Amino acid sequence: MPGNIDPLIALGVVVCTAATDAVYVMFTASVAARRRFPAATWSSIWYLLSAFAVISYTNNWIYVCFAAIGSWIGAFASMSFLARAPSAGPAAFAAGRYFGVRS
Repeated sequence: MPGNIDPLIALGVVVCTAATDAVYVMFTASVAARRRFPAATWSSIWYLLSAFAVISYTNNWIYVCFAAIGSWIGAFASMSFLARAPSAGPAAFAAGRYFGVRS
């Protein structure tokens, strides 16, 4: 029922979706750097995180709104982090020098 919103589930959906978007950025950076193992690892984490949100909002469509909020937060935070990367900037990020993505 759309009217019954559990605040903890709503918060969980926001947090998981924000984390999912941040992990998606890491996955994309790994793919851009052509790093197979990190890309596969980030991809599996991406699906694990998104499972909670999907299961939650398939039971109640209103949680899709919380997923959208979390998605916005995750993308904004990830892009903010990339904007503050050291002098090498996104190129170093894409080359795998951040978050344990190594050559």
